[in-house]
Parts: sequence; structure tokens; C-alpha cells
Amino acid sequence: MRQWRRFSPAQLVLRLAGRLAAAAVLLWALAGMGIRWEFVADSPAQVRDLFGRMFPPDWGFAGEVVDPLLQTINIATLGTTLAVLLSIPIAFLAARNTTFNRATYAFGRVVMTVSRSVDSLIWALIFIIVVGPGSLAGALAVAVRSIGFVSKLFAEGIEEIDRGQVEAITATGAGRFKVLLYGIVPQIRPVFAGVCIYRWDINIRESTVLGIVGAGGIGFVLNTAILGLEWSRVGLILLVILGVVIVSEALSASLRKRVA
Repeated sequence: MRQWRRFSPAQLVLRLAGRLAAAAVLLWALAGMGIRWEFVADSPAQVRDLFGRMFPPDWGFAGEVVDPLLQTINIATLGTTLAVLLSIPIAFLAARNTTFNRATYAFGRVVMTVSRSVDSLIWALIFIIVVGPGSLAGALAVAVRSIGFVSKLFAEGIEEIDRGQVEAITATGAGRFKVLLYGIVPQIRPVFAGVCIYRWDINIRESTVLGIVGAGGIGFVLNTAILGLEWSRVGLILLVILGVVIVSEALSASLRKRVA
């Protein structure tokens, strides 16, 4: 009586060879990173020492964190607003059912790709050179970084609309603008609202670190405290950042439920 086997002998050999090849690639990558394993072995002791210096936090420094924290929220809010305003036309150009031609479709997709390919910290460094250090550079970095994410989701929402509703409005003799206004926008409004809220939540988190490169916000205070080896202040700042992220997550989740 033949016994059923999930994989044939040849398939088992191929699976084993694939696993061995993956392990070899991983080991090769680790060897090429130049890891100092003696430092890795000492890392648990260093972590305990670092947390011992950060706690208890310096609560007397809390007043100095309020303004940078508000700057961080403002950077995320302004950056998200700019990103949404710029993403709307890009999304319509990058959606197959609303673009004008292949050239405009390609243009919209290129803008998406460029925006998403560069990290927000790099955008911040670029805008610091252009407009100088501060919150404006941070807001511009957040905005440009967010365009690719927001416009991509906007474009996907536009491509998934019900064509019947659009055709019905077109049949009445409505022009392109009225078709857009009454046939497309009402269908994608929930998608737009959800994406905007979700991206704002992400930008709150990204804005907390932009100050490390001089783009304003609480990250600048955090970087100053780290460079000054003021670890109790670092502990306080990290707790504040954690609190802001938790609040923004809860707020965005609540708003997404309302617009769903």
C-alpha cells in the first residue's frame, strides 16, 4: 500500500536547498556588516545602565517640553494638510479612469515614486538647506514625504469607484467638471477622510524625530539632551513622545470609525 506524502522526494530536496541557500545569504549578510560581537554580548548590561540613568525622569524639565511638543503637532498637522492639497490633483492624474493621457498618468506615478523613495529625514535635510532650520523645514519634509502615500491611496480609491454612477451623470450631458464633482467625489469622500486621518497619525510619529536633524519639534530637544548626556531629561522626553503617540493613535482610531 502506497503511503501519501505531501511532497515528493524531489520537492523535499528543492525545499531543503532553498532553506540552505537562504541561511547562506543571511550568514553572508551578517558577515558583511562588520558586527562587533563583543559589543553585542555586552549590550544587556549597557541597556540596564542606560535605563538606570533615564529613570526616574527629570519632571522639573517638563515645562521646557511643552513648546517643542506643540511644534511637533503643528508640523504634523500642517504637513498633512499640504500633502492632502497637493495629492488630490496628483491622484486624479495617476488614476487610469480620470487621467488625461499616458503622459499625465506617468507624471502622477513618477511623483508618487519620488516622494515615497526618499525618507522624511532626508527631505528634512534638503529643506533645511532651502528654507533654513526650524519647523517650516519639518512641515515641508512631512508634506513632500506624505504625497506619495496619500496620492497612491487616493488614486486607488478613484479607480475603484462605481462606473455606473459616472456614466449616468455623463448621459445627462454634464461636463467633465460636473461629472467629477457629482459622480466621483461623493464616492471617494470616505476614502479621502480615512486616508487623511491615518496619515496624520503617521506624521505625528515621524515629526517627533525630525528635530534630530534640525527641523524643529521635540526631536531637537531630545537630540540636545542626548548630546549633553542628560539622561533623566531623555527619559522624560521619551515618555512624552510615547504619550503623544498613544493619544494620536486613539484619536485617529476614533475618527476613522466615525467616517467609516
